[in-house]
Amino acid sequence: MSWKALSTTGVVIGAVLVAATPAHAAGQVVTQVPETDRAAALAHWTPERMKATGEGDVPPAETISQPYAGPAPAGVGRLFASTSKGQDLSCSATVVPSATKDVALTAGHCVNGGLDRWDNPIKIVNVVFVPGYDHGNAPHGVFAARAFAWSDTYTGPTSGKDDDAVIALDPADGRHVEDAAGAQDISFDEVSSPAATTTLGYPVSQLNRGEALVSCGQPATLKVNSVVSSWQTGCDLAGGSSGGPWLRGFDQATGRGTIFSVTSRGTMNEDLVTTDLTGSAFTDAVRALYDSADRL
Repeated sequence: MSWKALSTTGVVIGAVLVAATPAHAAGQVVTQVPETDRAAALAHWTPERMKATGEGDVPPAETISQPYAGPAPAGVGRLFASTSKGQDLSCSATVVPSATKDVALTAGHCVNGGLDRWDNPIKIVNVVFVPGYDHGNAPHGVFAARAFAWSDTYTGPTSGKDDDAVIALDPADGRHVEDAAGAQDISFDEVSSPAATTTLGYPVSQLNRGEALVSCGQPATLKVNSVVSSWQTGCDLAGGSSGGPWLRGFDQATGRGTIFSVTSRGTMNEDLVTTDLTGSAFTDAVRALYDSADRL
């Protein structure tokens, strides 16, 4: 969990994740994670380390968003990683349908760290996904990332356009992540605004310190300008919720809905409280990214 700025400006919510020098594919930037690094990631993320990412000073508890009641929805979980300098971080992510049954969706800035002040890429290691994460428990297993990608229309953490990424995961204990944890549907169809929305994520705040899923039911409104189209909601999920799904038609009884955006950015006031969230609207570039995820 990492806020890029304070006060009342729009800021990126969640970790910055880059594991190696990316390679450019047609319309995409793809990073492959070596097998030795995947094994190191699984060894690194003990339950104690996962819990420790929420220790220390964190923002105040949410008041609009609340702990999710009941078993975790299909495919929703927590994404962990650490910097090469030893700092552990987290985002949120969701399993989406794929032929390989190995694909999760998150925010672009959760796998693209941009550059430091000396223009060096920010590198991240130990990238794993834990669907259904709850207080250090991994009910479906811990899945190491073997590759991830974002569209080349996404220019990094300072941009809100196409802030989406796909992650290909290794099986855990012989099971693909979709078989183990289920998946949420995803749609690139036009959505009427305002849209009744359930927003989910693992904010690292005083409410749960990232240890359990938090939900918010607030309508999302589409905002369009000459640069980007984005969804906005009054939900107050804190940092760490980046990459969490925005679902329409969500049925808590089945734990399923349809993703039409993911948490990208938020506005924080002087008390470090999130006052609203933004998610980039899906574009043709993001649809192409999703359609090619089976080849990662």
